[in-house]
Amino acid sequence: MRAWIEGVWQRRARIDVLVNNAGAASMNHALLTPLSSLRGAFELNCLAAFAASREVAKKMRKAGYGRIVNLTTVAVPLRLAGELAYAASKAALESATRVLATELAPYGITCNLVGPSPVATDLLRGVPRDKLDRLLARLPQQRLATVAEVAYAVELFARREASALTGQTLYLGGV
Repeated sequence: MRAWIEGVWQRRARIDVLVNNAGAASMNHALLTPLSSLRGAFELNCLAAFAASREVAKKMRKAGYGRIVNLTTVAVPLRLAGELAYAASKAALESATRVLATELAPYGITCNLVGPSPVATDLLRGVPRDKLDRLLARLPQQRLATVAEVAYAVELFARREASALTGQTLYLGGV
């Protein structure tokens, strides 16, 4: 990852925005969740985003400007049964993002989170329809979010004019 970021920096001499959009879920009851699933979820959903944020922030600090937007999930505030690994790893990402927001603010770098409600992506492919319907029933907007809606929320935090927005989480779907 460090080499890739260095390559972008060498070609562009700047990195203004980083969007950490990786996510993987292991949907099991807690009593059936293997530790390997929990480790894998934390590795991808939290640690990889932190590592990318740390390396890009080093470059952004030199420029005195940057926007980091991490993708989280409504599974965190809704405390969804069967999503312990996913929700816990994204909750850790939320906490890390808020700490980063505090630490990076003096350098003109903001760090925020967008928490989409369910979107028709590969992540939902294995979710049984009845489970998805129960989740949607818990949302004020009882529908799937669109990719365009998620992109709009990310764009809001990525804008230069969003300099006063840092350490914030914007959940979609009315959560």
